[in-house]
Amino acid sequence: MKTNKSTKLFNSAKKVIPGGANSPVRAFKSVGLNPRFIQKAKGAYIWDVDGNKYIDYIGSWGPMILGHAHPQILKAIQQSAKNSTSFGAPTELEVRMAELITKLIPSIEMVRMVNSGTEATMSAIRLARAYTGRDKIIKFEGCYHGHGDSFLIKVGSGATTLGTPDSPGVPTSLAADTLNAKFNDLNSVKQLVSENKSEIAAIIVEPIVGNMGCVPPKPGFLEGLRSISSREKIVFIMDEVMTGFRVALGGAQELYTIKPDLTTLGKIIGGGLPVGAYGGKREIMEIVAPSGPMYQAGTLSGNPLAMAAGYEMLSILSKNKSIYKTLEKRSQQLVGGMRENLRKLGLDYQINRVGSMFTLFFTEQEVSDYDSAKTSDTAKFAAYFRGMLERGIYLSPSQFEAAFLSLAHSENDIERTIRANLVSLSSL
Repeated sequence: MKTNKSTKLFNSAKKVIPGGANSPVRAFKSVGLNPRFIQKAKGAYIWDVDGNKYIDYIGSWGPMILGHAHPQILKAIQQSAKNSTSFGAPTELEVRMAELITKLIPSIEMVRMVNSGTEATMSAIRLARAYTGRDKIIKFEGCYHGHGDSFLIKVGSGATTLGTPDSPGVPTSLAADTLNAKFNDLNSVKQLVSENKSEIAAIIVEPIVGNMGCVPPKPGFLEGLRSISSREKIVFIMDEVMTGFRVALGGAQELYTIKPDLTTLGKIIGGGLPVGAYGGKREIMEIVAPSGPMYQAGTLSGNPLAMAAGYEMLSILSKNKSIYKTLEKRSQQLVGGMRENLRKLGLDYQINRVGSMFTLFFTEQEVSDYDSAKTSDTAKFAAYFRGMLERGIYLSPSQFEAAFLSLAHSENDIERTIRANLVSLSSL
């Protein structure tokens, strides 16, 4: 497999882009390779600049639920672009998009469009603080809510201790207002709430974690968070940037029948274009300017290209309920084949899956939180990743990221992936 052009581009990129990539995981650093520079994509496939073709299980980190370059979405973008790429003014499509989101996700009574998942979560936290008049938030170790300062706080000596900044440039003072709990551990949350009575503005959680690999909630965990939040008058935020419209039409909150106060969205609602949104209870959302005093703005919010692509995406998903049944069937086929490979080889590695999200963890422990995810053998994962890439399978270049299946993946693609999985595991 030739990589000359990608290598040359990466060497050029490192001179003008920090680390040679505009998002760290893309640099392939953790898997000991130079990144492949992608030239085009169609359906379930991507091609790099050297002409190598791969079956893609990243899907732009989740939004390509219908596959790359879907003709209806491309047509919607092209038609919108004829009228200009941006206005910085209200459009009819923004209204239609908001109406569609509030129809599909009942907990969202009002919604504000933004430009990224990070912007959505930052805004939701600010809104929760404005609504409650409190400053502290609870997040969960291993969950990722973007690169906002409040979220880049690592846990201290125990899961219920205050943390320290996880990145230079994050003020140490923020650590006092960011409390870290343990995912799937309600007791850690209860302890923090008890120790910080009437001081916590929000609890924010990925309902299905995708950023330490795919980690589902245990029965009762999300229900417990909802109960605690209601009792203590804490704003309960479900970060569905990754899971919204991915695991079900109404997101993880439909799958688990949980109704949060606020929800953050992204990825799929832009059809692959940059977009984000936050929404929820009307009484909370009406605090956002210009209705209320909590200021948040964005020149490109509700960008017509993103709205056109996203509206078409959500319309397709909402009009064809069989899409999720097909995704479930094919995901079961793929992960079932991978599990059978592990059995054949006498390996006890763990595979977590919810809907069309999945992760193969190179550990024999059940993975239910960040501590158990970290027991994974990252050196073995890196070797496995390299083996799969050589066999034309494009996975996330990180043990701690979810993989995604799309409607465009055929049964032949899945069978080929299962065969590559067996050979790659055998060669470790």
